[in-house]
Amino acid sequence: MTASNELARMDMRRLMASFPSGVVITTALHADGKPRGMTCTSLTSVSLDPPVLLVCLRCGSPTLEAISSSGAFAVNLLHDRARGAAELFGSGARDRFDRVRWHTDAPALGPHLMDAAHTVADCVVQDMSVVGDHAVVLGRVQAIARLRPVRPLLYGLRQYSTWSDAVEGAYLSSDAQAFDWS
Repeated sequence: MTASNELARMDMRRLMASFPSGVVITTALHADGKPRGMTCTSLTSVSLDPPVLLVCLRCGSPTLEAISSSGAFAVNLLHDRARGAAELFGSGARDRFDRVRWHTDAPALGPHLMDAAHTVADCVVQDMSVVGDHAVVLGRVQAIARLRPVRPLLYGLRQYSTWSDAVEGAYLSSDAQAFDWS
């Protein structure tokens, strides 16, 4: 890597660190039946009709390998008390699934993290392409499980956070009726 490439890489890290986003753990079952998962903040809604999400995963990651082998994955949106799970799944610990409660009961297409997620979207791979050192994965949403109405976990400026109680109160009073949280 040249000095200018290293500078561009550091600038890119600083740029993205200043862009707060929600925190998700993307999970999949490998063809061998073993669960894989990783923390990421690169989740985007692409389309409502049909419902499609985009996640970006590091090339060579076991999670990406599991998604490629199974053709399916789950996106676990984390709540404000799930920082420990976010750190665990971002750590590379091999025993991460031994340290959290999860299930793959139907219609789950990837492991659902029962204690860490407030909502889970199950997706089938619609398309995948490599861009630089990451793969862009488009997943067509097959099911959405809403586990609990709580504040989302946020990440930005290299720290975890959440919305204030005032924002939560406004959100829950105006939008809670629009969601079927069952």
